[in-house]
Amino acid sequence: MKKIAILNGPNLDRLGKREPEIYGRATLADLEAALRAEFSDRAELTCFQSNHEGALIDKIAALTDAKFDGIVINGGAFTHTSVALRDALLGAHLPTIEVHISNIYKREEFRHKSLTAPACIAVITGLGLEGYHAAVRYLLKN
Repeated sequence: MKKIAILNGPNLDRLGKREPEIYGRATLADLEAALRAEFSDRAELTCFQSNHEGALIDKIAALTDAKFDGIVINGGAFTHTSVALRDALLGAHLPTIEVHISNIYKREEFRHKSLTAPACIAVITGLGLEGYHAAVRYLLKN
């Protein structure tokens, strides 16, 4: 059984409350439950959310040391600002898929640039929470 981590960055703990017209009404707990319901027979999922850059970086290092098979990450705003997060992903040498709930290319210009995308094997944007499911499916097949 593959070990896959679902990492969420700043403000994703506010899913369902923060800008529901963009992010929907489902909570982070709803997302995690839906992922576990779909994949519990094929993957060991570890879910982690932090509003703190260093905590995400520490978690990526721990996943590497624990020999995880892949990461699905929504870095939130850190996607667009964090060289440190990018370096952690590059150094992990784990297949990683970046996910964005909204279509970042239909939003503000500053969201169009991802510093972390070059450290990932793919980017999924604009599929809502389904993007997480698609990312896990892909990691399970490859």
